Amino acid sequence: MASRPAPAPGLPAGQAPAVGLTPPAAARPGEPPSVHHVLLCVALPALAVSPEHGQLTGRGLEGVYASGRRLLARSVLRVAGRQPLALQGRQAGADRAVFLSVVRTAGDIGPDPGISVERSRDAEGTERITLRSSAGRPLRIPVEVALGTDLADLGAVAAGRAGPELAASVHGTGMRWTGGDGRYAAVSADPSPTDALAAAGILRWEVELAPGASRTIELRVRGDRAPRLSGAVGPATGRPGGVVLADARAEGDDPRLGELLRVSLDDLRALLQRDPAHPSDVHLAAGVPWRCGPVTAEALWAARLALPLGTRLAVSTLRALARTQLDRPGPAAGRIPGPLRDAGPFLPPRCTGIEATLAFPAVLAEARRWGLPEQDLMELLPAAERCLRWLRAAADAQGFVPDPGPAGPWRAETQAHAHRAALLGADLLDGCGRPGGDDWREWARALRERFRTEFWLDDRSGGRPAAALVPGGRPWTQLGGWAAHLLDTGLLGGGRYAPGLLDKAATEQLARLLGTPALDSGWGLRSLGAKEPGHNPFGHRAGAVRVHETAVAVAGLAAAGYEREAASLLRGSLDAAEAFGYRLPEMYAGVLRTAGAVPVPHPTACRPAAVAAAGAVHLLTALVGIRPDAPGGTVALHPVRSAPLGAVRLSGVRVAGEPFAVRVSRLGLGMVEEAADGLQLGV
Repeated sequence: MASRPAPAPGLPAGQAPAVGLTPPAAARPGEPPSVHHVLLCVALPALAVSPEHGQLTGRGLEGVYASGRRLLARSVLRVAGRQPLALQGRQAGADRAVFLSVVRTAGDIGPDPGISVERSRDAEGTERITLRSSAGRPLRIPVEVALGTDLADLGAVAAGRAGPELAASVHGTGMRWTGGDGRYAAVSADPSPTDALAAAGILRWEVELAPGASRTIELRVRGDRAPRLSGAVGPATGRPGGVVLADARAEGDDPRLGELLRVSLDDLRALLQRDPAHPSDVHLAAGVPWRCGPVTAEALWAARLALPLGTRLAVSTLRALARTQLDRPGPAAGRIPGPLRDAGPFLPPRCTGIEATLAFPAVLAEARRWGLPEQDLMELLPAAERCLRWLRAAADAQGFVPDPGPAGPWRAETQAHAHRAALLGADLLDGCGRPGGDDWREWARALRERFRTEFWLDDRSGGRPAAALVPGGRPWTQLGGWAAHLLDTGLLGGGRYAPGLLDKAATEQLARLLGTPALDSGWGLRSLGAKEPGHNPFGHRAGAVRVHETAVAVAGLAAAGYEREAASLLRGSLDAAEAFGYRLPEMYAGVLRTAGAVPVPHPTACRPAAVAAAGAVHLLTALVGIRPDAPGGTVALHPVRSAPLGAVRLSGVRVAGEPFAVRVSRLGLGMVEEAADGLQLGV
């Protein structure tokens, strides 16, 4: 006798996954489950993780979460005694997904199903189940939903330690579950079910459908009133009267630009969160589902890349980081704390706190150029000065900044961040009437000279920058996407970019290297070149394509005049975005692009991710070439002259606090269509 297959995890006996869609294999305990094939609905602190078929089975991360706690793990629909045949699952927005399926009834003639089912589920778990009849006769059909939860924390779910489902009790028009700590979750239904079976967690209805009619059942999930670590932020405001992210739009010959910006904006808004202790400030979660905690270096990076959408996000992110700044006497004074992060197969982890400390004065200086209000500038200036004092104290006798500690290594990327902090910090001090600007420019000049001597490795092919110097002065030579930061020099006044660590010849050589197939995968920039030892196309710092690094490379190459290389990376990124439904993950596999191929996802990449969504904004800004100088009353336009994507119009961005619109023709000529009163066109 053939044995019956065991039910899928989270499904009662006798219930199988939706017909036609095979669920992914369950992750081993301690191994993060794959999130690529799920639909993530996000409106932090709320989150819903659904498979493409729409049935919540409790497998992997599936479920509805609030503040990191799973309120609902299982929601399995049966119509007329069977699970609907799943046809399609799609994102209908950052916070909502829609699932379409059909059901054949006993009286259906031929292959055509008589009932269609649409399920709409949002981030907070509200679900609308709509049944539509195409049958030629009235129908009376049983509908049931099997519900369950474990009230497990997201970390425990990800590690495979969620625990068993809790016993349900009938509560009002639905079900309720209570954990051992007294916290609870409840589901209510409208209309009220005709029957409720607490032992199985099942709600039942008898639905009558006339020919051509439809009926909707709505389920609502809610949890207890325990304090939240963060609070939801509406799409427009972070503090009364303050716009967080502008309603920018892109249009042109390539319609994909508009879709990319629309989805990226949607994702950025979904990732906004606030700390109840400081409700006027918001910042971005680094990414869903893994990194929704306190403000991070990634949040600051994203705020910088999103400056064209307004300065409000940058201000509140900087303010949140300033509150964490170390103020005790000693060598750490002025540093922003942060965790260590993997740096690839050869170097020790790097310190994200050092990255945030060096980014702080640069982001504040660039926000000033975009139109940061004076009050916010003066509030944050002391924290920026403390960051600069830490930088001077942290640099060694040669002027290099070790990362993560005094024993090194000395990373090229960290020196680029330090150089940018010095030059933009000098610009900031000058603009605010504070002393020290000339000293910082001299410090940066000396760093450039030492960097060109110690970090540039000459060879017969033209040379390359070293990724790092390890103790003893030995260079680590592997080339990767980190090198894009050498081109990210920072915005000064008058539409000028600050000088970089590399001279003209080295910049030209680096541009050539970034354009080779070893680094340009065809879908974006690899974090480690394909020919380098230790290359792994799925490695976070060992070969995967990291979206924000590609965006930084595109902007840096375009600003330096290397448009061919910039355009190749730009097209590859846009093609990848289209393949991912314009919701770019934080990274994807650095597999070489071939004819007819699509980008290969990374199984555990955050999607949406703050730096990826903000990176899309940065790509568009680089394409049209907006270089604002609000204190100087000017804005310069330096679009990519080759117009690699044809004509494009970008509107609704903010310069000097007012709407700004620019159009770039197919000939690469830019024209301002809307700007703040008194803002002049610079050179």
